[in-house]
Amino acid sequence: YLNLQSRNRDCSGDVRRSSRCRPSSSPLPGFPAAPPRPSILPSLPLPLPLPRLNRRNSLSPPSIGTISLSRAVSFAAAGGTTAWSAKEVAPSPEEEEPPTSVALEPIVSEEHFDRIIAEAHQLEEPIVVLWMASWCRKCIYLKPKLEKLAAEYYPSIRFYCIDVNTVPHRLVNRAGITKMPTIQLWRDSQNQAEVIAGYKAWMVVDDVRKMIDYED
Repeated sequence: YLNLQSRNRDCSGDVRRSSRCRPSSSPLPGFPAAPPRPSILPSLPLPLPLPRLNRRNSLSPPSIGTISLSRAVSFAAAGGTTAWSAKEVAPSPEEEEPPTSVALEPIVSEEHFDRIIAEAHQLEEPIVVLWMASWCRKCIYLKPKLEKLAAEYYPSIRFYCIDVNTVPHRLVNRAGITKMPTIQLWRDSQNQAEVIAGYKAWMVVDDVRKMIDYED
């Protein structure tokens, strides 16, 4: 305690001051002067984000939704600066995948049916109509199979469905429906061909495909 007190007194007291208490700005004899320390360290660029793999196992830039971040790093004389820019990435036609299933649009009235027939006639495009009923098990089982088939011809050929219990009976007689499920191909406002589905669903889908390709 006495030694520490005497040392503190030697460095801070007014009686005597030692040279070792004062910091020396000059270098030691025989050693060069140390270079001055920089006041501000230059900012270092952050590591670039790793690319990710898309569905086709190819490298693609990192993206968040439809926004892709691109990094531009520029260095000035005083130090490095990092800037980020965002831009929208539009999907290319090659990356867009076709739908695997297209829902059949329901027709709820005779006026609705006439309007669809007139639009198809004006566009010179055929349409496919599934006549079904809610109580028909074969109809319910066949409908999702036809929705997958509709995806193969989308959007050139539209597929529709009609529940015979929700439309006037006059429309059912007009189309000549006697059994269900029945799939008809309409072109030029006329029924050109039909498939009465009284057998396995995959065979019905195959016959509907042949009917469409034959009429085209």
